[in-house]
Amino acid sequence: MPAPISLVERSPEVSAEQIVASLAPPPQFDGATFESYRPDPAHPSQTEALERMRELVTAWTSPRRGGLFKKKAPEVKPGIYLDGGFGVGKTHLLAALWKAMPGPKRFGTFIEYTALVGALGYAETVRQLQGSSIICIDEFELDDPGDTMVMTRLLGELVASGTKLAATSNTPPNALGEGRFAASDFLREIQAIADRFQIMRIDGDDYRQRDISGSAPTVEPDELEPALAGFEGTVALDDFDALVAHLAHVHPSRYVGLVRDVDALGLREVRVLHDQNDALRFVALVDRLYDAQVAIRASGTTLSSVFSEEMLGGGYRKKYLRAISRLVALANERWS
Repeated sequence: MPAPISLVERSPEVSAEQIVASLAPPPQFDGATFESYRPDPAHPSQTEALERMRELVTAWTSPRRGGLFKKKAPEVKPGIYLDGGFGVGKTHLLAALWKAMPGPKRFGTFIEYTALVGALGYAETVRQLQGSSIICIDEFELDDPGDTMVMTRLLGELVASGTKLAATSNTPPNALGEGRFAASDFLREIQAIADRFQIMRIDGDDYRQRDISGSAPTVEPDELEPALAGFEGTVALDDFDALVAHLAHVHPSRYVGLVRDVDALGLREVRVLHDQNDALRFVALVDRLYDAQVAIRASGTTLSSVFSEEMLGGGYRKKYLRAISRLVALANERWS
C-alpha cells in the first residue's frame, strides 16, 4: 500500500461555479428512484411519503387547466418537507424526486446553499438558481438568525419565480432554531418558511444500524496502519486533534475537496469534543465523508462517543446524533 496521505496537508479551493455545478445528489444515490425505495411495512408513513412524492411530480409538471366550467384543482403547495429520524430513507426519496423532475434542477445540503450565498453574494445566487424546476435541500437546519433571514428571502424569491422546493430534516420547520438561538424573535421568518411546505412525517428505524453494531469499533494505536493496509485506493491518516484544528481554517463548503478521491481515513487518538465550534465543523466533515462513503478506522475514544454528554443534551442534539449514526456506519464499513 502506498504511504497514506494527510487531510491536514490539503487546502482545497472550490470556486462558486464549481459549487453550483456540483449541486446534484451524492454518488451513493445514483440508483435512488421511487422504484428502488423499499418502504418498511411496519411504518406506513414511508409508503405514504413515497406515494405523495410521486403525486407531486404529476401535480408540479402537469399544465394547470382553467376555464369557466372547470372544477378548480385543490391547491398544491410549492414545497414538500420530509421530517423524520435518521436513516429512514428521506434522502433517497429526495434524490428520487430530483431525478423525476425535469431540468434544470439543483440538489444540495443546506450548508452548500448558504456557502453559495457566501461565495457568490445573494443577488448572484438568486440568478444562478432561478429557472430551476426544483431546488432540493437535504439536512435543512437553521443554526443562526442570519441563515434564517437569508434562506427565507431566497426561498421566497425562488418560489415566486415558479421553482418548486423539497427538503429533508430531523426537525419540522416550525421548530427550526429551537434551543440554538432566540427563535421567538424570528417567528415571522420561520413561519414563512413553514408555510411554503407540505410537511410529512416519516417514521422508521435507522437502516444504517440494521446490520451493524451500535458502536464504532476502535483499534489500538499500533494497529491503525495495519487496519488501513487492506484498503485499495487512496488512504489518509491524521491525528484527530490536528484534523479538528485544520477544519477551522477551511470553509465547510470546501470540505468536499478535503475528502475527494479518499477511500479510507485513519484517525489517531480520537477524543471527546467539548468545544461547540469544533464539534459542528466535525459534523460537517462527517457529512462529506458519508457522501463519499469513506471508510473510517480510529484509535482512542470510539467515534460513537465523540460528542460530549452536554452537547448531546443541547440544541444541536439531532445534528450530533445524525453524525454518530453516520460515523458508526463508516466505522463498520468493510470491517474485518
